Amino acid sequence: MQWDRFFDDLEDQLASEWEAERAALDTEAERLRLSRLEMRQRLTALQATPSAAAVSWELSDGSSLRSDLVGVGADWVALRDEARRMGITLVPLSAIVGIGVSQADLLRTARADGAAPSGLAGRMTFGFVVRDLVRRRAAVALQLSSGRGMTGTIDRAGADHLDIALHDPGSPRRTGEVTGYRMVPFSAVAWLRAEEGVSVL
Repeated sequence: MQWDRFFDDLEDQLASEWEAERAALDTEAERLRLSRLEMRQRLTALQATPSAAAVSWELSDGSSLRSDLVGVGADWVALRDEARRMGITLVPLSAIVGIGVSQADLLRTARADGAAPSGLAGRMTFGFVVRDLVRRRAAVALQLSSGRGMTGTIDRAGADHLDIALHDPGSPRRTGEVTGYRMVPFSAVAWLRAEEGVSVL
């Protein structure tokens, strides 16, 4: 009888050790999975099932936007503020300093799979989208990380910068309306908003 209880105790102890080892392995596997998870993957998961509340975006220029996430590119996101009826706002991932989401969205996006975003938008870079705005001759509002804002039309877009002809919002890009020109590196852009009605997606 004592031997039966002894073996039962050993069996319980062995089962507990197996459970503890499996829990430790699961925890380590989860840490490893999270260490490989990129913000872009979490943003793609956030876009896939939009929340009822808009997301709060803190940007490198010190501003904060409360907008819905409507697109995720290779190195940018597209935001739309439904309340103000403005056009699409493009934000380079490097200009995002914080994202305010609900705890449920935070946990859900942390469970995103490791796959990279698919589709055309997921492969388009910020430069590609800016070059499309050049082709359309769309008027834009541009905010720099320094906090300085400007409006105008983007004349050219290189690999890592753009040239903008400055003019008042709403006025066409004519020589007489242009007040100056700027060369702006993409790394200095906090956000770029295309005029209403111009789709970038």
